[in-house]
Amino acid sequence: MTSPTVLVVDDDRANLDSVARIFQREGFATLSAAQGTEALEMLRRPEVSVMVTDLMMPGMDGQELLKASRAIRPDVEVVLMTAYGTVETAVAAMKDGAYDFITKPLKRHALVKAVQKALEKQALVQENTSLKAKLAEINPSGGRAMVGQSPAFRAMLDTIRQAAPSTATVLLLGESGTGKELAARALHEHSARAKQAFIAVNCGAIPESILEAELFGVERGAYTGAVTRREGRFERAHGGTLFLDEVGEMPLSAQVKLLRVLQEGELERLGGTQTVKVDVRLVAATNKDLQKEVAEGRFREDLYYRLHVVEIRVPALASRREDIPLLAEAFLRRFSAKNGKVLRGFSPDALNVLENYAWPGNVRELEHAVERAVVLARTDVLEASDLPESVRKGPLGSAGQLVIPIGTPMEEIERRVIHETLRHTRGDKTLAARLLGIAARTIYRKLEREQGGPEAPAGPPSP
Repeated sequence: MTSPTVLVVDDDRANLDSVARIFQREGFATLSAAQGTEALEMLRRPEVSVMVTDLMMPGMDGQELLKASRAIRPDVEVVLMTAYGTVETAVAAMKDGAYDFITKPLKRHALVKAVQKALEKQALVQENTSLKAKLAEINPSGGRAMVGQSPAFRAMLDTIRQAAPSTATVLLLGESGTGKELAARALHEHSARAKQAFIAVNCGAIPESILEAELFGVERGAYTGAVTRREGRFERAHGGTLFLDEVGEMPLSAQVKLLRVLQEGELERLGGTQTVKVDVRLVAATNKDLQKEVAEGRFREDLYYRLHVVEIRVPALASRREDIPLLAEAFLRRFSAKNGKVLRGFSPDALNVLENYAWPGNVRELEHAVERAVVLARTDVLEASDLPESVRKGPLGSAGQLVIPIGTPMEEIERRVIHETLRHTRGDKTLAARLLGIAARTIYRKLEREQGGPEAPAGPPSP
């Protein structure tokens, strides 16, 4: 990686050379200009990152040079050098876009620190610009679409796109807070039913006594208070998609009626005898192990197989840590608009905290953390101090540690360990395999299996 280039501008040749040497000793590349017009020509060079200029110069002074530089290279940060008597002028120049000013006599440490901070700001702006560009590419509407580019996310999205055009029932599996409803909406939006209704029901949030009425409808007089006929969620979703979240919480009595709808495509409202035909594509989701629920008698086996036609696992955030900056940027944009704030992005420290936290609450926890930070932000950049204390001081998902909830299936644990190790090795599969004590082809084979690709070539058994 090439060193940043600092353009030094001063009409005092001795001071110009002295400042240039300071930066050269710090490992920076430098360019020197003795007047403003000469500096403007050098500013056109793409390698220039920061300009350090004297404020009081004959001809084009530092303030005029600053204004001209903002027109030519707005991405170049500017640090001013000024005498004590012109501090007020320097402060005014900062309103025109200067990053900072240093008073004379110059102190080496202060000068270097100012440039380093300017470079950090520049990197932050570039990173946020890049994130916004990626986000716009992934989600042009800026709405609540699924966001991500990690291998685990892309593999899930590929399966969604394959399954969406069919009429098959889909079962979404994954931890709480991973975004299963967004995955269900994606299935709907990529299907031929996209222009029809998408109806979502949280089976765990509706009392058992009224869940059947909510799903299948009610006839007048079915019970005390039922003064009119009321359509259920299945009828409202006719022609479209019905999403049953937390389907593992559904009582057995409702499971029987749900099975009939899936088998026959018809239902009877509560308290009624008339058969109602419905055409609904069903998507269900759960964070429970339904096979275990079946074995323990809490979930019907025949219903389980009806729901489990196509299984899609929604990955935990710990399995797609590469997506944290993109997700955080998406939430920042949404909550900034919602709260009427103008925010440029996250500080490097804040991003570091976000990327290293374990996120046991998954995407939902990240969303809430960013919302809080937006509301409490004191500047136009979100700092680490704006994030919840639980995130700043909570369990880390980096530094050689991986937090996995008790009860996570072994296949999922293995997948997470491989992805997290690859994240630390920056995608180097050979190094990751060496750290895990397995053959590199084992990693290739497992990744290809996730993405539905061909098996890796056969070879000697893996360790």
